[in-house]
Amino acid sequence: MNIIIRQMTETDIPRVAALEKMVFSDPWSEKVYRETFELPDVEYVVAVDADADPKESIIGAAGVRNIVGTGEITNVMVHPDHRGRKIARRMLEELLERGRKLGAYDFTLEVRISNEPAIKLYESLGFVSEGVRPGFYNNPKEDAVIYWLRDGIQ
Repeated sequence: MNIIIRQMTETDIPRVAALEKMVFSDPWSEKVYRETFELPDVEYVVAVDADADPKESIIGAAGVRNIVGTGEITNVMVHPDHRGRKIARRMLEELLERGRKLGAYDFTLEVRISNEPAIKLYESLGFVSEGVRPGFYNNPKEDAVIYWLRDGIQ
């Protein structure tokens, strides 16, 4: 499988929103993606299976938004059939680089407290747990762990 990590384009939005609906219990809508995509301080990347049918080629996506020097990582997702192949890691490494170019020097994200694979990934990239947001997630209701990567140290 030939996986390419590239910048998301506007034409990718419907497929990214469909992937999010498949992966998350409380997904962003296509409308929210379009509104966020147009912001000047946001970068999204997609993971593409270059060998797949174009309608099914997007197998992952993730975003970062620079908020006054802090990169907020959002919507990290990989199609269930393609997990365990370091696709999320590759997207996050690319996002950290792009976030720094946007002017972010610290990065933060939230993750469901039960999402052990994601927590292991974030910690392997140098993110450190700095708190919990009680009841942050819905469907099902669950706490979020807040992770930070300070000063871009990896």
